[in-house]
Amino acid sequence: MLDDLPQAAPLPTLEDVLRGLMEPAALERALRAKAASDEPLLRIVSLLGLAAEDTLADALADALGLRRLNPDDYPAEPVCDGSRAGFYREARAVPIARDDDALTVAVADPYNDFTRRSLELAFGLPVRLAMGRASEIEAAVERLYPGGGPTGANANANADADSGEAGFDEDVERLRDMASEAPVVRLVDALIARAVEAAASDIHIERLTASLRIRLRLDGVLREEANHPPTLHAAVVSRIKIMAGLDIAERRIPQDGRIRLAVHGKPIDLRVSSVPEVHGESVVLRILDRAQVALDFAALGFEGALLEKWLAALRRPNSIVLVTGPTGSGKTTTLYASLAHLNTIDTKILTVEDPVEYQLEGISQIQVHPQIDLTFARVLRSLLRQDPDVLMVGEIRDRETAEIAVQAALTGHLLLSTLHTNSAAATMVRLLDMGVDPYLVTATVGAVAAQRLVRRLCPECRVAEDVPASLVAEYELPTAPGAVRLWRPVGCAACGHTGYRGRTTVAELLLMTDRLRRLVLGRADVPEIEACAVTDGMVPMFRDGLSKALRGETSLEEVLRVTREV
Repeated sequence: MLDDLPQAAPLPTLEDVLRGLMEPAALERALRAKAASDEPLLRIVSLLGLAAEDTLADALADALGLRRLNPDDYPAEPVCDGSRAGFYREARAVPIARDDDALTVAVADPYNDFTRRSLELAFGLPVRLAMGRASEIEAAVERLYPGGGPTGANANANADADSGEAGFDEDVERLRDMASEAPVVRLVDALIARAVEAAASDIHIERLTASLRIRLRLDGVLREEANHPPTLHAAVVSRIKIMAGLDIAERRIPQDGRIRLAVHGKPIDLRVSSVPEVHGESVVLRILDRAQVALDFAALGFEGALLEKWLAALRRPNSIVLVTGPTGSGKTTTLYASLAHLNTIDTKILTVEDPVEYQLEGISQIQVHPQIDLTFARVLRSLLRQDPDVLMVGEIRDRETAEIAVQAALTGHLLLSTLHTNSAAATMVRLLDMGVDPYLVTATVGAVAAQRLVRRLCPECRVAEDVPASLVAEYELPTAPGAVRLWRPVGCAACGHTGYRGRTTVAELLLMTDRLRRLVLGRADVPEIEACAVTDGMVPMFRDGLSKALRGETSLEEVLRVTREV
């Protein structure tokens, strides 16, 4: 009779779940690593970066029928006493609720039955599992039970280092020990993985008075990722500096380095900058993910007449083509897209960069090293003897580099570079201020693009609305009913409730004309040059942004935010 009753379907094994998430070769790699170590399989998958943390947690929760926890689900106060904090850290588990019937525990590895049985024995209650991200669980343990476990043993490292009570060698060894502890390694690895998953451009790690604050720059805007106890600061910074090959004992001067690692099987480069601050070192990691960089003009926001004119400027063999804008405005990406367009079998392309952010197949790229006097100017002077067709200089910073760039253009080369100016017209004045003769500027500069990045509206939740009459009059928009509409952000799950997803370029393109040449020769000021460029066909950056806002690609607020100073 019992055989006739329906039987519950067996729960999938961990390998079954992973098989549905990973390529067979990746799973085989994880299984081989597990056979050679005592680490649990889930931890190996995480350490090797073979699956995204969020994706893994979702899959495990679905497969086992567990509640999937959000960051807000963790308690504000400890549910149990702190005597077992070390166990929570090692097991990557933390109690989140307790009543007379059961203890609810957030776990990163629901297949680890030892954790469940140990807690049931310790508290005399059945344990109900909930599925959480390993990094969120570790952060909750540090917040709820500070000072316990291996990390807490080094809680006073910052104070010791500052007070000078410990010797120099002992201090360095302590930092190394802290940085190599498993919770710190997992915290840093998970932070980098989350930033890559979210397509963040930068990770900011800052020591505040009462916390270690971590922020991500998403679509050009900083958003807080997490706050951790301040005692973790020295360990996290030391871990990053070790990964970047920096001196962990040196905390008085800025340092720069680079980290190369794989995240979910993809090679990622991180540019690391560390500077001393009042409360300790501030570290910023710039994420250089080649897969996230679209070297396609349409994806960058170059289109229509602007794109046609830009491509025409790139076809001129003996001129300087410049991209201008502040830091973080996408100048380098535009240059790389231009190089990719020019990169053919019959074209020799050389670049001089600081640093080389992305490696382009078929292009010779050189990294400058000012420490050994390998500067832009010195490398550029040598490259002219390499018989190039196209040269790219990461940035024209001084008169010497500008003069060699002019010489390169005069001798038949196309030279691409960047400048830090607010507008295309201001570039002419900037070159004159550097000491370049006016007749050389007019003879060599062919085109100048000034650009900014604006956030794209999320297509899933954007909302259209009529344009107020005051804006129609102010911006000289069409007046027919329903002829124009603007869009505003709302926020949904697809865009992380920000209303925006991704970025696009707003730009203006100044082409050298005879009238402009006369103004530059007469050392005209910026307003005169800009007015002439507009008369000769330049569409100002704001108008380019406004057209994108009217098409629903971005919002008017975004356009005003980035073009207000132009």
